[in-house]
Amino acid sequence: MTKVSPEVEETMEMESILPVSADVSFVSDRFPKYKLGSDNQVLEEPKKDNSGPTLKEVVEQETTQLSEQHKRLSVRDLASKFDKNLLAAAKLSEEAKIREVASLEGHVLLKKLRDALEHLRGRMAGQNKEDVEKAISMVEALAVKLTQKEGELIQEKFEVKKLANFLKQASEDAKKLVNQEKSFACAEIESARLVVQRIGEALEEQARVSQASKDQSPDVEELIEEVQEARRIKLLHQPTKVMEMEHELRALRTQIREKCIFSVKLQKELEISKMAEENKSSLYALDGSQALGSCLQIRPSSDKAPQLSKCSIQWYRVSLECTRNEVISGAKKPAYAPEPFDVGRILQANISLNGQKIAVMTAGPIDPAVGLESHMEMLLRKSNAEFNGVISEMNGQDYSSNSVHVFHVGKTRMKLSRGWITKARDIYSPSMLVCGYRGNSNTAAKELFWQPRKSLSFVLKFQSERDRNVAILLARKYALDCNVMLAGPDDQV
Repeated sequence: MTKVSPEVEETMEMESILPVSADVSFVSDRFPKYKLGSDNQVLEEPKKDNSGPTLKEVVEQETTQLSEQHKRLSVRDLASKFDKNLLAAAKLSEEAKIREVASLEGHVLLKKLRDALEHLRGRMAGQNKEDVEKAISMVEALAVKLTQKEGELIQEKFEVKKLANFLKQASEDAKKLVNQEKSFACAEIESARLVVQRIGEALEEQARVSQASKDQSPDVEELIEEVQEARRIKLLHQPTKVMEMEHELRALRTQIREKCIFSVKLQKELEISKMAEENKSSLYALDGSQALGSCLQIRPSSDKAPQLSKCSIQWYRVSLECTRNEVISGAKKPAYAPEPFDVGRILQANISLNGQKIAVMTAGPIDPAVGLESHMEMLLRKSNAEFNGVISEMNGQDYSSNSVHVFHVGKTRMKLSRGWITKARDIYSPSMLVCGYRGNSNTAAKELFWQPRKSLSFVLKFQSERDRNVAILLARKYALDCNVMLAGPDDQV
C-alpha cells in the first residue's frame, strides 16, 4: 500500500473537491445512504416512514370508499366528496412537479459529482484509484436508478392527471345533479304548497258548509218530522186496497183504449160501407178480384161517365186503424195490381175532372194469396232464390229484347243476369227500391219494379203472379235482416 504524505493528501483533498453551483437546492439535508450489491448494483437502504400513507394512497382510498358509499350519500355530499378529492388530486399534482424539480437537481448534482470523481481518478493511483472508480460506478448506478425513478414519476404524473380529470368531470356531473335535484325539490315544494293551499281552502269551505248547516238545522229538523209523519200516515192505510185500485184503473184504461180503437174502426167501416153504396150509384166501378195476385181495373159504370183518359187518377191505401190515407206513389193509371204491402188494407182510387172528385174503393181489405206463405218458407231454406223473367223497361224506357233473364234474390244482395252477362248486382242499401209495377199494363200483376241504385231501374215481367210476389217478400225479408227497409217510391214504412 502506498503511503501518502500529509502535504500531498491535503493537496489532493483541496483539488478533488470542486465548488458546487449555488442554484442547486437539496430536498434533504443529508445524502442518502446506499450500498453496493452484487454485480455493482446500488441498493438503497430501507428507510423507516413514520409519516403514514402517501397522499396518492389516501386519494385512492377515498375514491374507493366514495364509490362504495355513493348509493347511501346524498347528491350534495357526493359533490362535496368529489370537490375534496379534486383538491387532493391538485395537491398531488403539485407534489409531482416538486419531485420533478428535485429529480432534475439530482441529475445535475450526479453529473457534477461524476465529473469531480473523473478528475480525481486521473490524479490518483493504486488503491485510491480503485476506490474512486468504485465511487464512479456507484454514481453511474445512482444515475440509472434516478432515471428509473423519473420514468415512474412520469407514469405517476400521468395517472394523477387522469385521476384529476376524472374527478373534475365527476365534480361537474355532481354539480349538475345538485342543480337538477334542487329544481326538482323546488317543484315538489311548490306542489306541496299548492296542495296545502287547496287543503286549507277545502277546510274553510267545510267550515262554511258546517256553519250553514247549523243555521239551517231547524228547517231540516222540521222537514224530517214532516217526512216521518207522512210515512206514518202511509203505513196507516191498507196497501193491498191501494194496489187493487191501481190494477182496476189500469184495466179500465186498457178497456177504454180498446173501445176507442174499436169505435174508430166501426166509424171507418161505416164510412167504407157508405162509400160502397155510393159506388153502386157512382159513375165508375172496380173490376177484379180483391186479393193479392190480381189486377184491379177502373171501368165506367154509366154512359154519363167521362172518359178515363181525360181524368187524373190517384190510388190510396186505406187503413182501418188510421184515419189518414196513404198515397201510392206512381199509381196514377186505371189499372193497379196489389202488392204484399196492400194485404189487409182497403184500396181506394180518386178520379178527378174539372174540380169534381169521384172515389171508388174495394169492398174490403185485400186478401193474401193462397199457398204463398208455404212457398216462401220453402225458398227461405235455400241460400239463394232464382226467378226467370223478361225485362220490359229499363230506366223508364221500353226494352226491345225479350230474352229471359235470371233474377237472383240472396241474403245480402240482389242480381240480374243473362247467362254470364250481369246487368246489375248490388247489396241491400237505403237507395234500393222494390215494389210491384204501378204503370198501365195488362200484366201488371206479374211485373216488378226494381231500382238497385238511383241511376239504374228495371221493370221485370215474371212467369207468374206468385213468383213476382214471392220475390218481393223475400227481398224485403233479407233486406230487413240487413237493417234495410225495402219499399216503393215514397212509401211509408
